[in-house]
Amino acid sequence: MTVNGWLQIAFFAVAILLVAKPLGVYLARVYDGSVRWLAPVERILYRLCGVDPEEDQHWTRYASAMLIFSLITMLLTYVVLRLQAVLPLNPQHLAAVPDRQSFETSASFTANTNWQSYSGESTMSYLSQMTQLAYHNFISAAVGMAVAVALVRGLARRSAGKLGNFYADLTRGTLYVLLPLSFVAALVFIQQGTIQNFKPYLTVTTLEGAKQTLAMGPVASQESIKQLGTNGGGFFNANSAHPFESPTPWTNFWSVFMIFMIPSGLVYMFGRMVKNTRHGWAVWAAMFLLFFAGVTTAYWSEARGNPIHGARGLDLVASETNPGGNMEGKEVRFGIANSALFATVTTDASCGCVNAMHDSFTPLGGLVPLINMQLGEVVYGGVGAGLYGIIVMIVLTVFIAGLMVGRTPEYLGKKIQAREVQMAMLYALVFPAVILTLTGLSVLLEPGRAGLNNSGPHGLSEILYAFTSTAANNGSAFGGLTGSTYYYNTTLGLNTLIGRFGMMVPMLALAGFMAEKKVAPESAGTFPVTGGLFVGLLVSVVLILSALTFFPALALGPIVEHLSMTAGKVF
Repeated sequence: MTVNGWLQIAFFAVAILLVAKPLGVYLARVYDGSVRWLAPVERILYRLCGVDPEEDQHWTRYASAMLIFSLITMLLTYVVLRLQAVLPLNPQHLAAVPDRQSFETSASFTANTNWQSYSGESTMSYLSQMTQLAYHNFISAAVGMAVAVALVRGLARRSAGKLGNFYADLTRGTLYVLLPLSFVAALVFIQQGTIQNFKPYLTVTTLEGAKQTLAMGPVASQESIKQLGTNGGGFFNANSAHPFESPTPWTNFWSVFMIFMIPSGLVYMFGRMVKNTRHGWAVWAAMFLLFFAGVTTAYWSEARGNPIHGARGLDLVASETNPGGNMEGKEVRFGIANSALFATVTTDASCGCVNAMHDSFTPLGGLVPLINMQLGEVVYGGVGAGLYGIIVMIVLTVFIAGLMVGRTPEYLGKKIQAREVQMAMLYALVFPAVILTLTGLSVLLEPGRAGLNNSGPHGLSEILYAFTSTAANNGSAFGGLTGSTYYYNTTLGLNTLIGRFGMMVPMLALAGFMAEKKVAPESAGTFPVTGGLFVGLLVSVVLILSALTFFPALALGPIVEHLSMTAGKVF
């Protein structure tokens, strides 16, 4: 580890802290209807779609609208991908996407996961990239933000189970947040050298005299929203390690900053909307502690390198002429510190874009992104998903605190009773149940093992990572698993849908139940949710819940791989 590396990580952390309040205030004003500078456009959209933005929807209607909207957009994407060969804006004359990949891709992008079992530059036409994949980057992020705001409303008011209007929340999040921010970000990327064109692919002659094909396309516009919306799907197979996506160290910084930007602001928005900004900052602090622990572990492990390499004469010590550590799979422009930071942030926030290959990290370095996802998108998390995930964890934390003192638990003046705990536990159990079940089946079944390029504990880690990533709306991957098979396209596509919508529905039910409750003043038995005790207990609950659930699988994968590496053994 170097001073320069730590300074870059510290600079990022300060930037995320500084953006939280101003963006959080703006987000609160967007969702309460105060921001209306695009009101004419907003009204036209409501009129065209037959939406009454003033309708206050019961949680069941809100959830139904979200599910129906997502289903229709998913089916539309499936049809376009299957018809890609006969549609315009396809200068490379790319074939239709196979049925199994069309299903997986449409499910994945609808769920804000963006898992890709294909190389974008050799599979997707410009039309598919722009009108379907980039489109989902906007609306899937807006859906996540809308659901998070609905949960906050359920906590903040008493409304007979009503949570606002899904279509109004979806429209406002898109119009006033995602579109303007992504437009500005795209211009920044273009200025730095990210390409944005509709040219056919170029064939050039290299300095060695060989022929090479350079993929072209509208990259900057997709790059900006993939980061802001914590989507992660790359225009190119190399994702943010590709110089046409991220050409400079500044674009690398802006990429990782934009991943945390909106999730950080949403936490402050939450505190403002429930009229307890100190609680919002306490939640932000708990998230930061988890983030800092992860990036420290990843950076330490990658900077330390592989002792087996050191024993064979490789210099692992950083110097002015040697990066040291484990440079396998790293983009040499960004180095170990920025690779560890990017890997931590992208898996904290369910983004999934990468500037280094996680499969090439050391066992502990690869363990960090895996655990980040298994925590359940609660370390700032995806756009919207991180906020409602941490709120569910807070409900469980307050419930446990209430049991400790023998009182009915209260949160923000509302009692936490049986059905609220049931919905929170259903939310918490769906996630590990689908991951561990499908991972176990894939280890046992021949089609699951056939996709492995590695055996032993690392092979298990690759399967576990794939199902964790897709259930967590992340989309990053250990590169050693061949996912473009009928078995994995089908199981990972289903896993993506369950991990997204199977958790959103009980969360919205929890929001509706909380909205029905009266707000009571704080009493001597109310557990404080603003101090260090709360932060420590919340972090402990998040870690214990994940550790107890996933530790056996982790022990058979990255942990045993680390112990073997330190003993000098190679599988």
